[in-house]
Amino acid sequence: MAKILNFCKDFVVIFLCALLLSLLIKTFLIDNRLIPTSSMVPTVPVDGRILVNRLVYDFSEPQFQDIVVFEPTESTKVEVGRNDDMLKRVIGLPGDIVQVADSQLYVNGQAVAEPYLAETMTYSFGPVEVPEGQVLLLGDNRNVSFDAHMWSNPFVPLENIKGKAFFIYWPAKNFGFLH
Repeated sequence: MAKILNFCKDFVVIFLCALLLSLLIKTFLIDNRLIPTSSMVPTVPVDGRILVNRLVYDFSEPQFQDIVVFEPTESTKVEVGRNDDMLKRVIGLPGDIVQVADSQLYVNGQAVAEPYLAETMTYSFGPVEVPEGQVLLLGDNRNVSFDAHMWSNPFVPLENIKGKAFFIYWPAKNFGFLH
């Protein structure tokens, strides 16, 4: 009977430690997200599941072409009709001048290669200058993504960024690090 009681106590302690550790990791280090829209296709398919580094931007600023999870601004929430966090790619950093013209992205007057795009862009946007403390975000499925090129305020404050998406684990055929 004593062995069963010791086993039960050990099991409860291990279970509680694992639960606490997983809560700490999810709260402060790594989060997982389900992506229900097609705005990041082909990089992240509809209903794809990703991991997000929640800590990285506590020590550095977002970089050009990072894929980020962010809380949309109040005006964007109204335009989208949802309060959910969103996933987009960083296209403009503070001080950058961003433009889409003739199916090409230009940042600071330089054409940018974007091999991750779903298809050629069919719209024009900008030029706009990204204000200090903000970024400009676009989806990889540009023609159907409800992103900065469609928002009344195309900029997202840096403090709204919750983390950097770095890994896709579902569907299995897409398993691997995000680029």
